[in-house]
Amino acid sequence: MNEKILSIKAYADLLRTRQWYKNLVVFLAIFFSGSMFSWEAWQQTIIAFFVLSWVSSAGYIINDLQDRREDQHHPERRTRPLAAGKISPTAALFTAFLLLGAAAWISWGMNGFFAGIVGAFFALSVVYTFFLKRIIFADILTIATLFVFRAVAGAATISVFISPWLILVPFFLALFLAAGKRHSELYLLDEKAAATKKVLQEYTQELARSLMIISTTLLIFSYALYSFLSEHTLLIITLPLALYTIFRFYGFICAHSPIARQQEKIFKDPAFLIGMILWILAAAVIIYAL
Repeated sequence: MNEKILSIKAYADLLRTRQWYKNLVVFLAIFFSGSMFSWEAWQQTIIAFFVLSWVSSAGYIINDLQDRREDQHHPERRTRPLAAGKISPTAALFTAFLLLGAAAWISWGMNGFFAGIVGAFFALSVVYTFFLKRIIFADILTIATLFVFRAVAGAATISVFISPWLILVPFFLALFLAAGKRHSELYLLDEKAAATKKVLQEYTQELARSLMIISTTLLIFSYALYSFLSEHTLLIITLPLALYTIFRFYGFICAHSPIARQQEKIFKDPAFLIGMILWILAAAVIIYAL
């Protein structure tokens, strides 16, 4: 029984299910388009969430296959199933093909536009794994672009207008998170940074901090403009709550918390959760009740 549990845990780690939260971005379209009370829209969006999660997992597997030798020298990533030898490369590759096959079949059955976005999402993930993640600036810009694909996929699956704000806000949010992760990795690894991730030899903590400041400023500015210019102008009063959640995460980065590198851990922070829940509730009342 213990062996089965360990095997299930190893495969969950291989798929990085803890990072599926990134695909919650697909729900932005249903929320801000006023479609929350459409059961059909919910069905389509939930399916889109799982499709993107499977494709993301396939991308993570390919990435870990490519990096497994480097990961063995990383203080945190050496416990990944492929780096630790818990799962064979053959089994991992077979799992990736299964996930991709299921995702392709389901996405094509939804609509061609959504299927195209999913295909582009996976293609960019692969290009990132083999090329772009080794190029300074291109690495974090690619990560941010993948977030945009997630947001646009949410709009495509329920056939609603793709607002420019649906592109800008997720892009700058992801850019901020990626820059924060680079800053934290440089602090953790110090002189060993280049040995575990080649692109880190091109970054400095000062550069990463500057990128954080720029992306945070653009994120706040984009959300503030969206709030003011949208048909729901009262959204501007949610700005303090949005700022609180951003500043809370920024504080963890500056404090060199592991949360900056393992960003799913932010959801265990009660203060962050309260701020986010209050922001969602306030935005929901403004969009759906006022």
